[in-house]
Amino acid sequence: MAKTEVILTSNIVGLGAESDHVKVAAGYARNYLFPHALAVPVTGANKRRLESLRQRRAERESSELNTMTDLSKSLHKLLAVIKVKTGDDGKIFGTVTSGMIADELKHQFDVTLDKKKIHLELPIRALGEHEVELHLHADVKATLKIRVESQNPLPTPTTVPAPEARRDDPRHERRPRRSEQVVITDRRPGKGERIPKPEKAAKVPKA
Repeated sequence: MAKTEVILTSNIVGLGAESDHVKVAAGYARNYLFPHALAVPVTGANKRRLESLRQRRAERESSELNTMTDLSKSLHKLLAVIKVKTGDDGKIFGTVTSGMIADELKHQFDVTLDKKKIHLELPIRALGEHEVELHLHADVKATLKIRVESQNPLPTPTTVPAPEARRDDPRHERRPRRSEQVVITDRRPGKGERIPKPEKAAKVPKA
């Protein structure tokens, strides 16, 4: 496939930035880059445009750096909530992806962020709070806090109330004090002892 050299006039992800000399397929340059004013052929006249292209590139990169620096400060204060499906045991079906996080940032905070800037070292497979690293710019990194919650309510353990003590439970009966205890004996009186007679109730005079 024939190749040709071009000078990029715009930033093209995966290819280069303004003022870069790159080699591309001749058909790609002829049918896409040139018609969309994304590149120009390498000629003497176009080389003289390099200074202005470099200046525009420097301004764009400076603006991107400032924008991403401000964005990193804002994202550091946010807590994105990700709703996922779980089983009865609380385990997640699948994993939380960078695309899901980018969608929730857009939905919850109206922040548009390329999912490629969301760096997940390990797949998120558990509920709870997590910290996600963001590569916003070559010179700017940030941390985003997310909380993964279940879409369906998890079963809560039921607590059985302790049974109340029964009133007739002998363990809860009041025991008489030692001074209140009555000693009952079946000892018969010996010789010379008299059995005390019970006191008679006082007679009430008739009216």
